[in-house]
Amino acid sequence: MAAGKAYFGSATDNPELADTVYVNGLSNTADFGQITPGNAMKWDTIEPSRGTFSYTNGDAIVSLAQKNGQKLRCHTLVWYSQLPNWVKSGGFDNATLISIMKNHITNEVTHYKGKCLHWDVANEALNEDGTYRSNVFYDTIGPAYLPIAFATAAAADPEARLYYNDYNIESAGSKSTGAQNIVKLIKQYGAKIDGVGFQSHFIVGSTPSESAQTSNMNAFVSLGVEVAITELDIRTTTPSTASAIAQQAKDYAATIGACKAVSKCVGVTIWDYTDKYSWIPSVFSGQGAALPWDENIQKKLDIYNAILNAWGSAPSGATTTANVATSAAATTSAKPTTTSTSGTVAKWGQCGGIGWLGGTVCESGSTCTKSNDYYSQCI
Repeated sequence: MAAGKAYFGSATDNPELADTVYVNGLSNTADFGQITPGNAMKWDTIEPSRGTFSYTNGDAIVSLAQKNGQKLRCHTLVWYSQLPNWVKSGGFDNATLISIMKNHITNEVTHYKGKCLHWDVANEALNEDGTYRSNVFYDTIGPAYLPIAFATAAAADPEARLYYNDYNIESAGSKSTGAQNIVKLIKQYGAKIDGVGFQSHFIVGSTPSESAQTSNMNAFVSLGVEVAITELDIRTTTPSTASAIAQQAKDYAATIGACKAVSKCVGVTIWDYTDKYSWIPSVFSGQGAALPWDENIQKKLDIYNAILNAWGSAPSGATTTANVATSAAATTSAKPTTTSTSGTVAKWGQCGGIGWLGGTVCESGSTCTKSNDYYSQCI
């Protein structure tokens, strides 16, 4: 249900891949065109001891995405958390830690070269006031660890889109300004940065408005980067009430609507799709019910439909997708059409037996060219 964006996706993790019902839902490309590995590519999993790399967990998720024809957001290379003690407490000097960081990035990005649409290169580098978070990389290397990390990732896979990813940067404020300064810093060093990810771990009733999120996204876009919603969930006190669900639907709609409104917001990822595997109850006592599918892996129709409506462009007669149907079954359905602002009818094309593109308006009589998995350019 990507609505003309590059994807709508979900995070996942290796333990739940043993749940057949869950995997079937995750593999339904009418709902999910992208997967993010929640933990399988983090430093403590990939390089638990110095120079020893383990890709088994990450490879399992890559294989699932490839089997399903889903895009992959790869997450994350440099983060203060889930960092093995040999890095955190190694007492390395500046030059040695730079070498360790560059070796880790180069090894991992090279291993997954050509498979990752995006890389979250650096994660959560800021305090709430927008200053740099104290961590082994900042404390040893200084802020230059960020452009060094981005430059190293770019050298290892020039085609991957490189992102800075953080939370509480979704509306204007000191932390958002701090994240914008990171973009400027990386660019000033001459390193490549393509995007900023908004984690969007929100609370029912406290989610920023659509206009606030849209304005904030555009502040980043003005710096020459794209944006994405990377870890969306909206938690509430459990058990959830009818009024909370109604507000939650509005909060999801506001967030999806903001991405829809910003041309360079490329997609949305929810942080796993079912409450059965949400991280929230284990971290926030008494909180949860944050995702569009419940603990029984059933759609919460109020939330699900709010997401679809926020995309605002479901083809006539569509019941389960918001503009792009990417299941095999969709390829046998009637070809939808849409109309451009000038009144001409768009041409729609089929791509690789996967589905029908929505969201792009072509002039009458023109053809659409293939871009990745979808026809997205009019010529």
